[in-house]
Amino acid sequence: MKCLTPFVLAGWILCVVATSTFAQDNLDQKIADQQKVAEEAKGRQVAGEPAVVAARTKAKELATAITALKIEQNKAEAAVKDGEGKLPKLQETVKKATEEKTKLETESAAAAKAAEEAKGKDNEKAEADKAQAAADKLAAGVKALDEATKSVQMTEETIANAKKLIAEQPAKIMAADLANTAFQPELQNAESAYAALSKEAVAKQVELETTLVDCGRLVSFAKQVAPIFSQRCLACHNARTAKGRLNMETFANLMKGGENGVSVIAAKPGDSLLQIMIEDHSMPKDADPLTPEQIAIVKKWIDTGARLDAGIPAAATLITIIPKPTQPAPPESYRVPVPVMAVAFSPDGNLLATSGYREVLLWNPADGQLVRRITNLAERPHDIEFTADGKTLAVAAGTPGQMGEVKFFNVENGALTADLFTTDDEVFAVAFSPDGTRLAAAAADRSIRLFDVASRQQQKMIEDHADWVMDIAWSPDGKKVATASRDKTSKVFDSTTGESQSTFNGHGQPVFGVGFLPDGNSVATSGRDNRIRVWAVADAKQAREIGFGGEVFRIQTTPDGMSFAGSADKFARQHNLTNGQQVKQFGPHNDWVYSVAYHTGSKRVASGSHDGEVRIWNAEDGKELVKFIAAPGFKPQVAAK
Repeated sequence: MKCLTPFVLAGWILCVVATSTFAQDNLDQKIADQQKVAEEAKGRQVAGEPAVVAARTKAKELATAITALKIEQNKAEAAVKDGEGKLPKLQETVKKATEEKTKLETESAAAAKAAEEAKGKDNEKAEADKAQAAADKLAAGVKALDEATKSVQMTEETIANAKKLIAEQPAKIMAADLANTAFQPELQNAESAYAALSKEAVAKQVELETTLVDCGRLVSFAKQVAPIFSQRCLACHNARTAKGRLNMETFANLMKGGENGVSVIAAKPGDSLLQIMIEDHSMPKDADPLTPEQIAIVKKWIDTGARLDAGIPAAATLITIIPKPTQPAPPESYRVPVPVMAVAFSPDGNLLATSGYREVLLWNPADGQLVRRITNLAERPHDIEFTADGKTLAVAAGTPGQMGEVKFFNVENGALTADLFTTDDEVFAVAFSPDGTRLAAAAADRSIRLFDVASRQQQKMIEDHADWVMDIAWSPDGKKVATASRDKTSKVFDSTTGESQSTFNGHGQPVFGVGFLPDGNSVATSGRDNRIRVWAVADAKQAREIGFGGEVFRIQTTPDGMSFAGSADKFARQHNLTNGQQVKQFGPHNDWVYSVAYHTGSKRVASGSHDGEVRIWNAEDGKELVKFIAAPGFKPQVAAK
């Protein structure tokens, strides 16, 4: 049997080779098939584009026609107003010109008669000159009357034509509106058809790219390259700090290059400045070089065409397209407490949520016992909000200078239920609208984002501040949102259109907290100037101010016109915003009080401070009920005697 061994081995090798060849052939065929399908889908998309372009063009023409008709009407109304304003003066001018003409006619006739009588006499020439001068004046008077009369006629004609247009225009506008409305279904059908074709083309291209990535023939920018750039390059190459004028926040900016020209040349890694600099370790500067594996990934990405994944906008920031990682777990036991930046009571008052390190902690407010830890959060949770039914917790968090996020969690088990959005810097605040259907978020990227809670879709993004937006609040009717910003202003916006309604700059220092008064017509803001200031939305005029002994951080306003706020003076305080009077004082803590929450039903106030301590107070008499350090497992060091 030994003599058969070489033949068995050879046969096995041939079998392996054949299997490998067969698998390779199958892969090549799969790629070819997917390539064909993707090209066909793209072809259908291209073929369908003229129809949607034509529909969009017609829709634009119809909308433009309506606008033009309205502009004509506005101009006509202005012409009537202007003409009717001028007409009395013009008519008065005609009256005076008529009187002047009559006078000049009399004078000219008298001068002509005198000239006739002076013929053959010594004064013949003098009288003739006078007659000519009088005739010239009369001619000028006649001309002035003619011009004044024409002005009146033209103005009257303009007014008449404008009034005729004003009378006819509403019917024309209505007809144009009807035509536009009638066309909308056709436009929507065209848009839907093209959207379906585009979605199919992207889906087929994604299938092809996934196969190519899986078999190593292509590198995914979003999944493989962007995470490297996000972690290792963005600190020096972003919109604010673009060293070498190279901004790597988006694919589009990366491909533009920097002051030394294009940084990436597709299919030519050896000629690409980016690849050269990461290989010779001159980038990242003053930091550990990329690993050989990371360098190889970037090289292969460039070598295979330096492509952006199908369906991803070139202007999308890297932080929004990279795979969402599970955040590092918080420490099982805290070595040191962390500042309590946020506290919030559940609607029934049976839970108190506090911010921790990469987590939100749920406590029993009656005894300060830990109930649950909600993890998978960025380094610093800044704000916590319960839904009205108490089943969901919205958390705004961030890791300084790297990322920010808003997530929804199931309160009962701590499970992540929604990852609402990610941005490239911290998110400081979230707030549910009074009816619970919308969520507002405020971030360090100067943005205010408004979301539909049910669909999780962003409805509006407002970028009107010049610096971090630190807090956000809804008006009682949900029609407005108010903000607090590090740019030293507070603003009020229409929550539907996003248009700015008023700006208050009375603090003169960064503004940290904001809340509406019950009538929705006034806003209370807190800030670094050691003040709460109450001001009117209508004119941004201050009505009153309330002084503290230090910076005033986040503020909570209540339906009965009260405010609860914490301060760097180590106290939390309750004030009547209507008259500015202090109602209660809670404290002192041992350190700055960053966060305060009030629960109406249980009449309890919770305050969190810089040293990690949480205290719960009786709102009616100001007495302390419970005190604990919001740091699981932390054991304070006992000083040696």
